[in-house]
Amino acid sequence: MRGAPIESLQRVPLFGDLGMRDLQRIARLFKLRRFATGENIIKEGSGGSAFFVIESGEAAVLVNGRKKATLKPGDYFGEVALIDAGTRTATVTAATDLVCWGLTYWDFRPVVQANGRIGWKLLQGMATLLRAAREG
Repeated sequence: MRGAPIESLQRVPLFGDLGMRDLQRIARLFKLRRFATGENIIKEGSGGSAFFVIESGEAAVLVNGRKKATLKPGDYFGEVALIDAGTRTATVTAATDLVCWGLTYWDFRPVVQANGRIGWKLLQGMATLLRAAREG
């Protein structure tokens, strides 16, 4: 199969409510990306245009130069960039050799624009994430 494994996308809250057909459509858009140990994948304050799901390896998340988390296979980052292509809120660096599935804003946007059902599900997912962040 070309693209990301469906099981990986089902664990992402942003895609959690999508049906199998919509997940398959989105999964085909993902491309495999490899990063060497120490390589920055995204940099805090820079423009954002891609979302990643980790296939293997580990990544460190830093905010203002301080380590906030370690991401492992199945974890993801950059989901807000799929919606607004805004600036990054953290730096993510490959702590080990890292293999990710990546999806760009410009590949994702036409699918959402052409399919209102996907757009509505994503809006609901973002609202849920926002509510959880505010309560959290």
